[in-house]
Amino acid sequence: MIDWKWFTFGALAILVIYQQIRVYHIRRESKKREELFQIVTENAADMIALVDVKGRRLYNSPAYKRVLGYSAAELGETSAFEQIHPDDRFRVLEAAQEARSTGIGKKVEYRARHKDGTWRVLESMAGIIRDEKGDVSKLVIVNRDITDRKRAQEQADHNSFHDGLSGLPNRLLFLDRLQSSFDHAKRNPDRQYAVLLVDLDGFKVFNDTMGPAAGDQVIVEISHRLEGCLRHDDTVSRPQAALPMKNTILSRMGGDEFTILLEGITDPSDAMRAAKRILSRVAEPLLVEGREVRTSASVGIALSTPAHQRAEELLQDADVAMRRAKAMGGSRCEVFDEAMHTRAVNRLKLENELRDAIGQRQFRVYYQPIVNLETNQITGFEALLRWQHPEQGLISAFKFLAAAEDTGLLVSTGHWVILQACQQLRVWDNEIPAMEAVNINVNVSAKQLADAGFVTDLSATLRETGIDPSRLHLEMTESVAAVDAKLTATVLSHLKQLRIGVVLDDFGTGNSSLSGLRQIAVEALKIDRSLVGGMLLDRGARDMVELIILLAHKLKFRVIAEGVESAKQLDQLRELGCDLGQGHLFSSPVEAKAAEQLLRQGNAVLRAKVAGAQ
Repeated sequence: MIDWKWFTFGALAILVIYQQIRVYHIRRESKKREELFQIVTENAADMIALVDVKGRRLYNSPAYKRVLGYSAAELGETSAFEQIHPDDRFRVLEAAQEARSTGIGKKVEYRARHKDGTWRVLESMAGIIRDEKGDVSKLVIVNRDITDRKRAQEQADHNSFHDGLSGLPNRLLFLDRLQSSFDHAKRNPDRQYAVLLVDLDGFKVFNDTMGPAAGDQVIVEISHRLEGCLRHDDTVSRPQAALPMKNTILSRMGGDEFTILLEGITDPSDAMRAAKRILSRVAEPLLVEGREVRTSASVGIALSTPAHQRAEELLQDADVAMRRAKAMGGSRCEVFDEAMHTRAVNRLKLENELRDAIGQRQFRVYYQPIVNLETNQITGFEALLRWQHPEQGLISAFKFLAAAEDTGLLVSTGHWVILQACQQLRVWDNEIPAMEAVNINVNVSAKQLADAGFVTDLSATLRETGIDPSRLHLEMTESVAAVDAKLTATVLSHLKQLRIGVVLDDFGTGNSSLSGLRQIAVEALKIDRSLVGGMLLDRGARDMVELIILLAHKLKFRVIAEGVESAKQLDQLRELGCDLGQGHLFSSPVEAKAAEQLLRQGNAVLRAKVAGAQ
């Protein structure tokens, strides 16, 4: 029979032993977990803290000393929230409260004070520990120092919106601010602002001559000067009040171009005064690599109006006004007006049509004969570019060359004219075997001379067409030759090696340099039509023509009189000893077939035409 008394006692004893074993294992596991927690926390790069629900520190990992500079004892003397930046405390408390109430922690960034007084940026995540009742009793907070990452991100963000050389806001940031001003003005039409576009005069030539390092030095110095012009305590002021600068922004758009968004103006004269102050500061001499350098700028001003539909239109208007200032000689400011707007619209249309003209083969080459004044014999032709416009008809080159230069088409178009002229010369040689050899003259621009492939393209054209290089004459004005004297001398040297002739066009206008003329290897001088046209009525013009002819012959140059319109002009030019003439008296510019007819008919046609004019 079972003794239930001893059985029950034995069972209870076994249960007690089991419970003791279980408690032992639990304590052992707990100790292992605590040891593991200690190992992890003491070796972790992140800062790990244990705080109670009131924010009191219960444990801080050694990483706190490395990241924030505080020892465990120092941390224990303060609340966890006291080291948090005042502006961030509410956000951190809110995240802690959410973790306690939901049991789910969320990532939060905040600033914590370092022992040296600086602020570090921490990324924090909170976890919860519940007591035996299931209530949240503690928070485990893991903090990661992301200060360097934040600084790198802030620097990247700064670089995205600022110019690397000057440190000024860049085009992207300027357009963003301009759009903001535009939107505000739409809601409040009485609010006025202006856009100023500042472009340094002659900077490209300076940069090419002095080198990029010197150019960068100028840009940095000009940036500082512009900033100085726009500081609130150092600004242009009206008689009674200082010009508001609260929302003014100065930016570098790239190269030597700066833009200014001038907010809070009450009158257009505010913008004009700011522009004049800028011109004055830019014009002050500066030292570059130990040398004194003087600069100037052109400033375009566009004022906000209800008529603007897009923010970018103000920048476009300011650009038009700036170009107008440059065209008027630079070192000045111009305000955009409706007349400028009309010209700008027409110019944009012209540029677009020019691009289409190339693809649609609307360009033509016309030829005007150059005549020996003694024999009335054609000695050559000047090749002249014309545009067969689908709506406006035949357009002379001087009406669109500036637009072609701005659009970058001048170099390619100029090369095309030279190729067409040389090919035409070869055709005439083949079609009229008995014809005496004639030359072909083609105008070239400063852009063509500066093009790296100019001489190479000329050589290729001569090889392709097979014409005698000495029969190709390139005409350039004194101003074109003077744009970059060193470069011009180099190009002319190459042309001389190729045996290509050079004619100095429009001679007698502007500032002629006799010393420069002596150094330029040219075949002939072409007297400007304004002097030829004034000979009969202006004794001074006649004396100038005579002087040019004497000078040219002394230097062994031939002389071409341009714009010969009457027999009386022809007689006077012959009397003065002029060699060659060109003008409507002989023939207007004609197409290739008509020019060929003139060559076939020979001198008889020209003699008859001249005799008829007399």
